[in-house]
Amino acid sequence: MARLDSFFLPPESWAPPFRLEGDEARHLAKVLRLGPGARVRCFDGQGREGLFTVESVKGGVTLCLESESFVPAPTHETWLALGWNKSTRRGWLLEKAVELNATGIQFFEASRSQGGMPKAPKDTWLAQMVAGAKQCGNSWLPRLEMVQGGAAGVIERTADFDSRMLLWESPDVRRGLARRDLTAPGRRVFLLGPEGGLTSAEASLFQDAGFTAVTLGPRPLRWETAALLCLGLSWWGANTENE
Repeated sequence: MARLDSFFLPPESWAPPFRLEGDEARHLAKVLRLGPGARVRCFDGQGREGLFTVESVKGGVTLCLESESFVPAPTHETWLALGWNKSTRRGWLLEKAVELNATGIQFFEASRSQGGMPKAPKDTWLAQMVAGAKQCGNSWLPRLEMVQGGAAGVIERTADFDSRMLLWESPDVRRGLARRDLTAPGRRVFLLGPEGGLTSAEASLFQDAGFTAVTLGPRPLRWETAALLCLGLSWWGANTENE
């Protein structure tokens, strides 16, 4: 059977009458020109997905639920803690985070962060993650958090995580990521500074709080490159642990 067109139906809208709103409704009716009787897949970003039939596209898109299922959350939770950065590649990273099963992304203001960090995630960020989920079929969207309080705020927010890795470009850091860092179930977080890196004081604060300083190699990587590499290694670890 051909792959069905997918649409994001938020958890708060997952109840009769099922209706697509905004960009999702316009995409179904105006771009794809689907009409009554068309079958589509919807997902809520929290593991729930369903097969729907389009009932009406007049005055909005109304759907009829045929069946639904639930995709369990991964046993390996992978988070990124990212120093806020005026990166033009943020949207690209958000899409890839969905593809690589990131559980969540925490943004925080570091000493070398550029530009003011917003207090709440932007709607455009959700749209970028939804685009990634449609492409790869993932029913889970990463949680986005704007952590206040700088380094201290991240330390408090991740206090009960099972593994906390500080990606630190200091030449004194010799330890690389080990297989055990990537295969053990539980919650792990990879922390990266903004472009320009963390200050020595910030790095020391994280290490004193129990973060393990590790290196990704012999030269500095760009913000989004390092983040994507961490997600890719974690994805590999979660899917090869029994091999």
